[in-house]
Amino acid sequence: MRKRTMTLAVALAAAGIGVVTVVPSSAAPAATAPALTVGPARASAASVPSRIAVHFDLTKGQMPENIAVGPDGTTYVTFAAARQVAAVTPSGGTRILATLPAPADGGVNTPVLSFALTTGIVRMTDGTLYFLYASGDAATTGLYRLRPGRAPHRIAALPADGLPNGLAFDAQAKRFYLTDSVLGTISTVPLEGGQAEVWSSAPELAAAGFLGANGIKVRAGAVWATNLDHGTLLRIPVRQGRPGPVRVVATGLVGIDDFAFVGDQQVIAALNGPNTLVSIDAAGRSRTLMTAADGLQNPTSVAVRGRTVYVLSAAYTTGVDPNLALATLPLR
Repeated sequence: MRKRTMTLAVALAAAGIGVVTVVPSSAAPAATAPALTVGPARASAASVPSRIAVHFDLTKGQMPENIAVGPDGTTYVTFAAARQVAAVTPSGGTRILATLPAPADGGVNTPVLSFALTTGIVRMTDGTLYFLYASGDAATTGLYRLRPGRAPHRIAALPADGLPNGLAFDAQAKRFYLTDSVLGTISTVPLEGGQAEVWSSAPELAAAGFLGANGIKVRAGAVWATNLDHGTLLRIPVRQGRPGPVRVVATGLVGIDDFAFVGDQQVIAALNGPNTLVSIDAAGRSRTLMTAADGLQNPTSVAVRGRTVYVLSAAYTTGVDPNLALATLPLR
């Protein structure tokens, strides 16, 4: 575990830490999909009420990477270094639902990170979970389905020389979108599984030394994604199933990982290296919601349910207290 943490520490430190800025885009969004409108950046600090709800065990590889929230408040998380999927109850109980087999080489051939890890996760209304596994092994890297009470089953193979990371589901099209942070792509997989197809390999998705395309969401006729290396939030309109031109919605989001929407206009994003949770509004104003002082330890993932924000911290570089934090958004 110490070696894994040190490897990530060196790599993430290379990404740097800076101030969040948002700039206007020169490209107009598609008329059919409302988009985040950006303007001159005016960063401000305005923390929200928060608490650490659950502390995870770093010695067991419980570095939470991604999150999905059930209707009863149960959170479903991937523990990256443990290669696990777990359910965390509102009272803080943690139950391991699945552990993926370690590759024969121990995961050292997993690109960039050199250890096998579970990453993006999506929960369906019937309780079925879908998640990604990156192992550097062609026999196991891919998209998996986990039905309640059953063992996980791979439904789509993904390139072993890549790092599948973010996962989102388009209910209307009945297909998954997933980012590959090493290959710099967004691919699609049908709900029933099958062959993955590269949907976009736009240059805006590419890595610049560490990890590129990262978090991903489907929203109002567009695919939204982040690029960790470039510190950008991207919007790609979906036009008859194919990608339209990429619009860079925001820049300067150093170490941006996962994100979530609040309504149609506000984005909440986790900045991994800076240990910060930020909000970006429709006018382009950014403000800090949480920092390391609130317990953030390399935040990786964000989910929103009502006024509650769920924030995972993996402690990849801090090496202290991976956790689940809960924050409360103000009334609008």
